Amino acid sequence: MVMALPVEKRSGYTLKLTSDTAFCSFLPPHPGDDVGGTEENGIPFCSKSGLSNSGRVFPSGFIKSAHYVSTSAYVQVTGRMDRSKYSLKSSDGGGQYDDRDIDNVVCNGYKYFVNMLEPDVNQYCIRCCKNRSDCNLGLSTYGCERIVPGDYS
Repeated sequence: MVMALPVEKRSGYTLKLTSDTAFCSFLPPHPGDDVGGTEENGIPFCSKSGLSNSGRVFPSGFIKSAHYVSTSAYVQVTGRMDRSKYSLKSSDGGGQYDDRDIDNVVCNGYKYFVNMLEPDVNQYCIRCCKNRSDCNLGLSTYGCERIVPGDYS
C-alpha cells in the first residue's frame, strides 16, 4: 500500500512582471502535475533568472506569446503557452494560483495576485494587484479571458 504524501503549502515567494520578456507565472511543482490539484503548492517560473527567488526558468518553448500591461492599480501578463513543454495534459482544464492559497507572495511589490493556467486551451494569465478588488479571485471557472482581460493572441 502506497501512502500519499501531504501537500506542502508553500509560501514566501517574490516575483516580478516588468515586460513581455521579463515576467513570472506559477506552474505546478513537477512536470505533468494537474494544475487544479497544485493550487496550494505552485512554484514561480520566470522568463529569465533574477525575477523570482524560486530560481526557476520556464522550460524552453513553453511561452509562445506574452502581452504586458501596466496601470496604476495592477500589472499583468497574458498569453499563450505550449503545455507539452512542461508535460501538462490536454485534458487539464487548469486552475488558479492566488494569494489566498499561497502565503506571503510579493508580486511586483503588491501582496495580491491572481494567476491562472489553462493547459487545455494553452493559455495563461497573471495579474499583480495593488488592492484586492483589482484581482478577481474566486472566479477561476470563468477562465483567463474573463478574470484577466487582455490579449491572448
